Amino acid sequence: MNIIKYPARSSWKSLLERPSFDLDSLMSSVTEIINEVKKNGDAALKFYTKKYDKVDLDEIAVSSVDIAAAKYELEDSLKAAIDLARNNIEQFHRRQIPQKISCETTPGVKVWQEAKPIEKIGLYIPGGTAPLFSTVLMLGVPARLAGCSEIVLCTPPAKNGKIHPAVLYTASILGINRIYRVGGAQAIAAMAWGTESIPKVYKIFGPGNQYVTAAKLRVSLDNVSIDMPAGPSELAIIADNTSNPAYIASDLLSQAEHGADSQVIMVTRFPEIIGSTQEELEKQLVDLPRRELAKKALDNSRFILLKSDGEILDLINEYAPEHLIIVTENYQELAQKVHNAGSVFLGTYTPESAGDYASGTNHTLPTNGTAKAYSGVNIESFMKKMTFQEITKYGLFNIGPSVERMAIAEELEAHRRAIRIRMNSANNYKS
Repeated sequence: MNIIKYPARSSWKSLLERPSFDLDSLMSSVTEIINEVKKNGDAALKFYTKKYDKVDLDEIAVSSVDIAAAKYELEDSLKAAIDLARNNIEQFHRRQIPQKISCETTPGVKVWQEAKPIEKIGLYIPGGTAPLFSTVLMLGVPARLAGCSEIVLCTPPAKNGKIHPAVLYTASILGINRIYRVGGAQAIAAMAWGTESIPKVYKIFGPGNQYVTAAKLRVSLDNVSIDMPAGPSELAIIADNTSNPAYIASDLLSQAEHGADSQVIMVTRFPEIIGSTQEELEKQLVDLPRRELAKKALDNSRFILLKSDGEILDLINEYAPEHLIIVTENYQELAQKVHNAGSVFLGTYTPESAGDYASGTNHTLPTNGTAKAYSGVNIESFMKKMTFQEITKYGLFNIGPSVERMAIAEELEAHRRAIRIRMNSANNYKS
């Protein structure tokens, strides 16, 4: 990791840049894939699965037999861990279910809002470098709580053509049985447009590599919604001289091992914590199974030394990290001044990996600075809000003249007449 000491504010923008990729080139590639899937359906899915995943698919859908058998392939301890995580995620997300709100804005004018589930949703579960069955929980649990009636799950197959049993088991306990062995941009295209095997959905959820992200952005311009433009994972840590360097190093590495395009940064006022954390990184990297990926991610990562807590918070809010860990002595005070972050982890015993799996919060979060405007996935991501209104005769006479006056000012005569015809009829006379 590079060490940046007391950078000028004018350099922060370039300093906080994420690993970049050529979006124009990506869009060109994914658009070609999307168009092929739209045109050739399942045949295109099989072609791209062979090309990119090196798998010859006979059937795209995972059979009910394979789904049912998955539970016998997992150790009881893993199934128990999944059940604990599911319970915690469900507890937290159940409390997010929006309530109906209503009021009488004017006597005789009643308005209200209700949340309705999005009926058809698609879940993309990455599987390229690791079987992310935890993402099935993070997306499947709130989808079920929201009441989504049709859930489609796409995930890339392993080299043997199979889906990891933990993914299948997790989906099965959530009642998700429409599972397809397709990954990448082709999976996004299939859920967006539909094929012979995979039904079209109304909204697509889930993280992925840069091709998946580009594909989600592309299809969102047409006829499907997406959760957010989530890209490579990232983490920022605020530390001080009371922080444990071994803990910090483990957190940095836990994010760096996601992939070479991940990014981690640590910000502090204390130069000594940088040196001790560097030493811990080197120690912990030695026997890390995914150390080569982590090393590449660390090349894109930085230690940043600043002069004050105020500067640190300004930089963090500018960076708007996906994950933020605050392990300073005054972490509660600093947390109140964080405005832009996907999810915040406070104190020595709150590692980011807890949120990735089992604390109950969602790990599908905005990246690449989009936390300035986007929320992470939550129960409302799987719902849309509808408004209703009911106006009595008395209510119409209360607001009708104002509506007429506004319609006249906007030169929309039919709007005015829709009010006047009712008021005239109610008064039983013609204008």
